[in-house]
Amino acid sequence: MAVPAFAGTTIGVSDMDEEEALARLVALAGTGAASATGDGAVLRALIEEASELGARRALARLGLADEAARGDIGDLRQLLGAWRDAKTSARKAAVDWAVRALLALLVLGLAVKLGLPGLLR
Repeated sequence: MAVPAFAGTTIGVSDMDEEEALARLVALAGTGAASATGDGAVLRALIEEASELGARRALARLGLADEAARGDIGDLRQLLGAWRDAKTSARKAAVDWAVRALLALLVLGLAVKLGLPGLLR
C-alpha cells in the first residue's frame, strides 16, 4: 500500500512507520521528557531516523529504491570500468603508433643523411 507523500512521490507503509517514529522523536525532543531519557540519545536517534528517511526518499526519487537497483548499479560500474579500460587502450595504441611514426621518420632521415638513396641507383 502506498500513500501520496509530496510532489508525485509515494511513501510505503514502512516509510509511514518511520515518519511516525520521527514525529514521536521530534515531540519527545520538544517536551521536557527528553532530559529524563538523555538529550544526547534522543538527538542521536532523531538525526538517525531523519537521515535514514531522507536517504530512502532520495533513492526513491532516483528510481533506486527497488530490489533490482543493486544489480543496476553493479552493471553501471562494470560498464564504467570497461569504458575506462577502452580509453586507456586507445590512448596506449595512439602513443605506440606516434612513437613508431617518429622512429620511422628518424630512420628515413638518417638514411637520407648518410646518402643511402644514392646507393640504390
